Amino acid sequence: MTDLHPAPLLAVIGGSGLYEVPGLEDLEWKTVESPWGQPSDDLLFGRIRDTPVVFLPRHGRGHPLSPSDINYRANIDVLKRSGVTDIISLSAVGSFREELAPGDFVICDQFIDRTSARKTSFFGSGLVAHVSMAHPVNPRLGDWSEDACQELGIPVHRNGTYLAMEGPQFSTLAESTLYRQWGCDVIGMTNMPEAKLAREAEIPYCTVAMVTDYDCWHPEHDNVSVETIIATLKSNSLNANKLIAGIVPRMKERPALCHSGDDRALEGAIITEPGARDPERMAKLDAIAGRVLNT
Repeated sequence: MTDLHPAPLLAVIGGSGLYEVPGLEDLEWKTVESPWGQPSDDLLFGRIRDTPVVFLPRHGRGHPLSPSDINYRANIDVLKRSGVTDIISLSAVGSFREELAPGDFVICDQFIDRTSARKTSFFGSGLVAHVSMAHPVNPRLGDWSEDACQELGIPVHRNGTYLAMEGPQFSTLAESTLYRQWGCDVIGMTNMPEAKLAREAEIPYCTVAMVTDYDCWHPEHDNVSVETIIATLKSNSLNANKLIAGIVPRMKERPALCHSGDDRALEGAIITEPGARDPERMAKLDAIAGRVLNT
């Protein structure tokens, strides 16, 4: 049976513009293999002062992977295999709200998944499971992120709905207008199915969305472009690195069990009876679901 109380280890998944973390010490890139295929990149292990941290560049170093080409299952699997207990997801997003300005950080608490070309679950034929996604973001990690932003003077907004689109194209004006009417706050291309897979892996997950633009709905701003995004990414990445340094030491306060139950999400979720479970899929789930499958 997998250890229910592993040593706390934070993973940071870096989005566009975040391909490394300055300030890490004792750095070591490690290749971690996954039965789910090739992850985006090797994992960077290091420390901030005396607290360990793992960094994964979501798009790979140099950004060779588009949002639709990322192997989200392999990414979450290698983090789980490496002993990761918590994930902070840093992601570039467009804003649907005037008050969520470029350069602001938004700690999202909800998602609407509009992706269509991605593997969204570790489970399936031969081993079926249904985890709850009612509250997809871990509140403890959200508190830590909000507190760190406030301490560092980073403009931050708590709560918000992240619309995950397939991409790689940006929205049409009609889509942008529709998503605003739905009550969405920001739009991005990567946090789904990432958040769903983290829940299946029983890893508490938190999105810190970094606003780069106003998508294409704002009449007083130019339509979103790579040029405008890159310009804002440079300043956002500086604040993102400060935020990471502010969050990592808080891992010393991590409780053995999350009050939210995110680290026990598979309890009662697997519906396939033991005698009907596919051995091949069970073998691939050794890291993700070993805690419950091996009891």
